[in-house]
Amino acid sequence: MRTTHNRRSGATVNDALFLHVVLKTLAIRTGNETYNESVRFWTKIFGINFALGVVTGIPMEFQFGTNWAQFSRLTGGVIGQPLAMEGTFSFFLESAFLGLFLYGEKRLGKWGHWWAGFLVFLGSWLSGFFIIVTDAWMQHPVAYTRLPNGGFSVSSFWGLLTNPWALIQYAHNMSGAVVTGAFVMAGVGAFYLLQQKFVEHARIFLGVGIVAGIAASLWQVFPSGDLHGKYMARNQPVTAAAMEGLFKSQTGAPIVILGQPDEEHQRIDNPIIVNKVLSFLVYGTTTAEVQGLNEFPKDQWPTNIPLLYFSYHVMVGLGTIFVVVMALGAFLLWRRKLFASPWMLWIILLCVPFPYIANTAGWLAAEVGRQPWLVYGLLRTSQGYSTNVIAGNSLFTLLGYMGLYLVLGILFLFLIQREIGKGPALAAAGTVRSGAPITTT
Repeated sequence: MRTTHNRRSGATVNDALFLHVVLKTLAIRTGNETYNESVRFWTKIFGINFALGVVTGIPMEFQFGTNWAQFSRLTGGVIGQPLAMEGTFSFFLESAFLGLFLYGEKRLGKWGHWWAGFLVFLGSWLSGFFIIVTDAWMQHPVAYTRLPNGGFSVSSFWGLLTNPWALIQYAHNMSGAVVTGAFVMAGVGAFYLLQQKFVEHARIFLGVGIVAGIAASLWQVFPSGDLHGKYMARNQPVTAAAMEGLFKSQTGAPIVILGQPDEEHQRIDNPIIVNKVLSFLVYGTTTAEVQGLNEFPKDQWPTNIPLLYFSYHVMVGLGTIFVVVMALGAFLLWRRKLFASPWMLWIILLCVPFPYIANTAGWLAAEVGRQPWLVYGLLRTSQGYSTNVIAGNSLFTLLGYMGLYLVLGILFLFLIQREIGKGPALAAAGTVRSGAPITTT
C-alpha cells in the first residue's frame, strides 16, 4: 500500500510541481508560448497523480487505528502532532490553491498562476516534511517523555521538528522525488524526439529534465546520501551492518559491491569488494573499525537481512547509474549533440521506470532496517499491532487492497499514456501541434 502511494505521490511532488514551477518561471522570463504549453501538459499529468495519490494515501491513515491500535495508543501523543499539522496546514494549502492551479490560468494571469502553482508545490513539500518527521521519530526518537502507562508524549515540539534524522532523511527523500520527476520529464521528451513529434516541447523537457536530474542525482549521493549513511552507522549500527552484509567487525572494513548474504553461515557469498572503503565512508579513515552484526544480540538484528541487503544495494546501484546517465546527458546537452543522439535518447527513455524502483527500494531499506522495532530501541513491532484483528482479517483486507490497487494502477497507466499520446496542445486553438523532423543543426 505504501509502495503504491509513494509511486503516485512521488511523481506528484516532483515532476508536475517542482519542475512545473521551473517551466512556468521560464515561460514568464522568456515570453515563449511553448513553455506555457509545456506547463499545461504537465498540469494534466499532475492532476492524475494528485487524484491517485489522495485515493491511495487515505487508507494508509486508517491503518493506524485498524491494524496498529496499540502503536497508535502509545505513540499518538508524539506522531499525532506532525500528522495533524500535515493535514491542517499542508493539505489545506494544497487543496485551497489546487483548483486555481488546474483551471485558473486565464483568470489569474501569468503571475497569479505562478503563485498558485508555487503554493501547491510548497504545500506538497511541507506535507512531505511532516510525514518524514513522523517516520524519522520512529527511526531515531527524540524530544519525548515516557508516560507511566508506557506511552510517549512530546517534550519539545521544536526538537521533534528539528530531529537531525528527519532533516537528513527529508533532503534525501525529496531529492529522490526530483530525480524521479526529472527522468519522467526527460523520458517523455526523448520519446517525442524519437517519434519526431512535438520537437520544440521535447527539447524543453529534455533540457529541464537533464539539468534538474544531474543536480538532484549528485545531491542524492553527496551530501544527503553520505550524511544519511554516516548518521545511520552511528545511531543504528546493527542496521548499517546488515545493509552492508558485515557479519563480523573489521578494521579497514571493505565495501561489498556484489554478493549474496548467507545468514546461516554469517558470510557474503561470491563477494566483489573494495577494501577499506566502508571504513573510510563511515569514519573518514581507512583504519577505523566498523561494527559487524556479531557485536549485537540476534534478537536485535533486522528480521529479514537478505531483503534489507538487496533493497539497499539496488537503491545504491541505481543511484550510481542515475548519476552516470544524467552526467552523460548533461555533457551531450552542453555539446549540443543530445537531440541528435538516438542512442542516448533510448537510454533516457528506458531509464524512466528505474527511479520508481530505486525509491521503493530505499523505503524498503529504511523500514525493513528498523525492524524488529516500531520505535527504534523503545517499542517492538510485536507490541504495536491490533490484538483484536485476526490474521484472516488482515489477509482478506490485504488481498482486497491489492486487487483495488491493481485496478487503480492500470487506470493510472492508461490515463498517463493517453495524455502523453495527445501531447502538448495549443490551448487557444485546442489543437495538437505536430512535430517537425529532427535536424542536427
